[in-house]
Amino acid sequence: MATVKPFKGLRPPKDIAKNLACLPYDVMNSEEAAKMAEGKECSLLHITRAEIDCPPGTDIHSETVYNKAVENFKMFQDKGWLVQDDKPKFYIYAQTMDGRTQYGIVGGAACDDYHNGIIKKHELTRPDKEEDRMILTRYLNANIEPVFFSYKAVPEIDEIVNNIVKNEEPEYDFVADEDGFGHTFWPVNDPVVNKKLEELFATKVPYTYVADGHHRTAAAARIGLERKEQNPNHTGDEEYNFFMAVHFPDNQLHIIDYNRVVKDLNGLTEEEFLKKLDKVFEIEKIGAEEYRPQKLHEFSMYLGGNWYKLNAKEGTYDDNDPIGVLDVTVLSKHVLDDILGIKDLRTSKRIDFVGGIRGLGELKRRVDEEDMKVAFALYPVSMQQLIDIADSGNIMPPKTTWFEPKLRSGLVIHKLD
Repeated sequence: MATVKPFKGLRPPKDIAKNLACLPYDVMNSEEAAKMAEGKECSLLHITRAEIDCPPGTDIHSETVYNKAVENFKMFQDKGWLVQDDKPKFYIYAQTMDGRTQYGIVGGAACDDYHNGIIKKHELTRPDKEEDRMILTRYLNANIEPVFFSYKAVPEIDEIVNNIVKNEEPEYDFVADEDGFGHTFWPVNDPVVNKKLEELFATKVPYTYVADGHHRTAAAARIGLERKEQNPNHTGDEEYNFFMAVHFPDNQLHIIDYNRVVKDLNGLTEEEFLKKLDKVFEIEKIGAEEYRPQKLHEFSMYLGGNWYKLNAKEGTYDDNDPIGVLDVTVLSKHVLDDILGIKDLRTSKRIDFVGGIRGLGELKRRVDEEDMKVAFALYPVSMQQLIDIADSGNIMPPKTTWFEPKLRSGLVIHKLD
């Protein structure tokens, strides 16, 4: 069963929470981060992207940047921009997008759960990206940004969350300027309720699932193991044994499509390419009007100024296999690999990935205005597919899931001491 514990969060005062909270470090570059932090001296980006306070051209992975993050983190606490709660507690974090709200529980996930498979993953991680987040965590001695977890919904947990949301005033409640999404936050102040939530996770939640933030999760778990090995008096109760995660019930989450654009047709003309596609798909030319896939195994393609509907033919997918059923598998195997010759999606420079939040118009723009030749839109993966893959120990192809809204960093921070 999952171990999820309350912790003494480090949080901003109510009046600066909106300006301090920011998007995750990995959805922007340095220039975008600097622009987002403009006029916001208390933006957490001064810690998560501390290169914006360093001389131009400074290597973002340099000791200079990490030291600046430490300096800014201390300054934020000295100025009272981040204040630690006096008692351990859970926190309820609600996100609202397009009229839909999802409610997550912020708590300390156990590093041991990651190592023993209680926390399940569905993506591979890159050691270099893990190392970067480990270094920052070492310097700050804190989980500065949360990771995004899910679990199979538990009615008793839902009831507790609903009771708090309906009957208590939120600590923070704002709409983010960058994306217009709502963020609402309640500390769970009743120790009896905190204990009950901890017990429910320990008795009703056999596994949790990494939805978004695989690298931060892996880095946090490795830091916990590192601290354990360095401490001859280790007991298992130390704060470094846990890292900050927001746990959402699976039935509240909605995965957005994650699409592909390709630079060339591997030497084929458009006619030759369509002829090869005809062996894999039933093809219907739609024309200039955008077309979005409506069901599993249906794709849309933008090529030569026209949209096409593609229905995968029987034999190209396996609905009884957690990987074989995925549309990204169909596209990767039968089109990107077999026809276009793209063997490794992680390293190929001929392909790029576009989050569905940008809309189909972005696919069209990349083909019409940039150096892309063809675009493919996919039907979104379901939460059940994600869970099936994680439960089976399989790994999804790269760039399969896109979650929105992104968690705001800075609403609460977990210190490791």
